[in-house]
Amino acid sequence: MTKKIYQIQIALKNIKPKIWRRILVNSDILLVDFHRIIQTTMGWTNSHIHLFSDGFNQYSPKEFEVESTKDSRTTKLDKILKVKKSKINYEYDFGDGWEHNILLEKILAPDEQLQIPICIDGKRNCPPEDCGGVWGYSDMLKVLKQPDHEEYESYIEWLGGKFDPEYFNKEEINKKLKKKDFGCIWL
Repeated sequence: MTKKIYQIQIALKNIKPKIWRRILVNSDILLVDFHRIIQTTMGWTNSHIHLFSDGFNQYSPKEFEVESTKDSRTTKLDKILKVKKSKINYEYDFGDGWEHNILLEKILAPDEQLQIPICIDGKRNCPPEDCGGVWGYSDMLKVLKQPDHEEYESYIEWLGGKFDPEYFNKEEINKKLKKKDFGCIWL
């Protein structure tokens, strides 16, 4: 298969309003590297295990020892996302259960002028790590709107002083994507 550029939308499932990113990646990227790009693009810290699922197979690094998975260190993205509008699932942090829809929006011709990978659009801040999944995040946002709430100060302290759920800065993301391992800390 000839290398192309994939325009992909990544969206967290079960959250409204939608938290999403639109990125460009090389079609032949390994899934383990695609994971790193997702981590940086969404704002996660790579503190938990993950897996990809195409509805038939699951993929994760072999050292995770997740049963019945194929190795994401040897599987390329274009082997599971082959045609426009195809989808896969990406799950991060099995405890909090952050599930993402990965949609192949467009297949573009290679362009040597583009920095790849690149984030080209998105909305809203990624939930903080270990906040309790979709339901914990929703509860946290409710508390943060009520400075008189008994849990408000502990959330503010835990968050390091502030959290803006609407924050999104693609320039900041793209700076990180230029770094080693796409700006993702690899534990």
